[in-house]
Amino acid sequence: MEPRALLLLLLCFLAPWATKALRPALRALGSLHLPTNPTSLPAVAKNYSVLYFQQKALTGHLHTCIIQLNRSKTPLVDHFGFNTVKTFNQRYLVADKYWKKNGGSILFYTGNEGDIIWFCNNTGFMWDVAEELKAMLVFAEHRYYGESLPFGDNSFKDSRHLNFLTSEQALADFAELIKHLKRTIPGAENQPVIAVGGSYGGMLAAWFRMKYPHMAAGALAASAPIWQFEDLVPCGVFMKIVTTDFRKSGPHCSESIRRSWDAINRLSNTGSGLQWLTGALHLCSPLTSQDIQHLKDWISETWVNLAMVDYPYASNFLQPLPAWPIKVVCQYLKNPNVSDSLLLQNIFQALNVYYNYSGQVKCLNISETATSSLGTLGWSYQACTEVVMPFCTNGVDDMFEPHSWNLKELSDECFEQWGVRPRPSWITTMYGGKNISSHTNIVFSNGELDPWSGGGVTKDITDTLVAVTISEGAHHLDLRAKNALDPTSVLLARALEVRHMKNWIRDFYDRAGKQH
Repeated sequence: MEPRALLLLLLCFLAPWATKALRPALRALGSLHLPTNPTSLPAVAKNYSVLYFQQKALTGHLHTCIIQLNRSKTPLVDHFGFNTVKTFNQRYLVADKYWKKNGGSILFYTGNEGDIIWFCNNTGFMWDVAEELKAMLVFAEHRYYGESLPFGDNSFKDSRHLNFLTSEQALADFAELIKHLKRTIPGAENQPVIAVGGSYGGMLAAWFRMKYPHMAAGALAASAPIWQFEDLVPCGVFMKIVTTDFRKSGPHCSESIRRSWDAINRLSNTGSGLQWLTGALHLCSPLTSQDIQHLKDWISETWVNLAMVDYPYASNFLQPLPAWPIKVVCQYLKNPNVSDSLLLQNIFQALNVYYNYSGQVKCLNISETATSSLGTLGWSYQACTEVVMPFCTNGVDDMFEPHSWNLKELSDECFEQWGVRPRPSWITTMYGGKNISSHTNIVFSNGELDPWSGGGVTKDITDTLVAVTISEGAHHLDLRAKNALDPTSVLLARALEVRHMKNWIRDFYDRAGKQH
């Protein structure tokens, strides 16, 4: 898989590529997609009311998201300049069934690159702990995603309109929103706020605590690859973890995938081979020689997606999938030492688990890997500016074709698409890279099955910058709703996370009592 394609596939976790080298699909980092079947949503929030009010918070119900549309025209489009006072409407959701004015707390979800209603419905952990923490739940939508568009339909028109799409501006939006909530909701003013997020949202949660420690008592940063920048971790670590997931899920599984690339190359050398491949893979459109790299990127993306959602129970995030889907896939990939044609027939059976587990799909479309409620244009711009994550493969430590990290290639493609060039060092300059020991009260959780854990904090830095490891966890499994099939490791992780939250809340009120 080409590095540029991987870059946008990855952090965005899953949506159509925006540039040439991103051929498969830019599927965004927190990335998980809105299921096409609404009945498959987690039980925590199947029913929500979509209401629009000006500023004031309304009483909601657990399992009901009441949407507050901030019509006071905050926040500013640009928090860091003084030459413009342009504002926009930021959407946020509130649920307060279990919130208590006395001794309560506010769990504030730092929205990622997508529609906030989706995150509300798929962050069951917050709903599950609301009563125990006497918490109001707030889900804040990230600027340029969902309905929070600073320039309306022109928000993605060009780089001039996108110039305000940065993590720093998004964090400032969250700070202004918290001020607004505390100012307008009776009883909220003197309550502790805990930032919660997963994936890119987890990065934002950690960075919010770092940059606005006076506004957040602590942060839970789930599957947050805050070190997947510059050379803080090896560029090949992500795909190496994907490969490990497949290698451990079935004998010779990863080796079968590794050998499939050359088999595709050989079979695609002739017109008859292309025709055979189209039929063997049950593709919706005939392959041409120009499609082969795109085909291989699409297949690579499928393996990456499976690694991210290798959950212990059936789920319907990206596609309807069985429990432990990689184990099911690997049942078809036990023998790498077969003919090219038989190997590709086996690859089809494996792909079919991901794309057609329901048995309803008649053909496979190499332009699609999931139904997305994420913002692909916005994310491609962010990946071209400050969220520059190096990825590479070598075909030895991983099961993919070798591709080196090529910053110049990325820069040229970004300039062609957006007229901007990336700043690969800016995130580490802004947020400290690995030099974050001066900060406090952040829990970094990572699942060992999640390829994003390679860029995450997996060891304690201090007593209050704590790493929680989930041995049987894929991408932010701990933020999903509780499930009877949850492994012990995620139950222990959630319990530890809640214990830290309770400590932050207690310390907040202890300090407040001493001040008075």
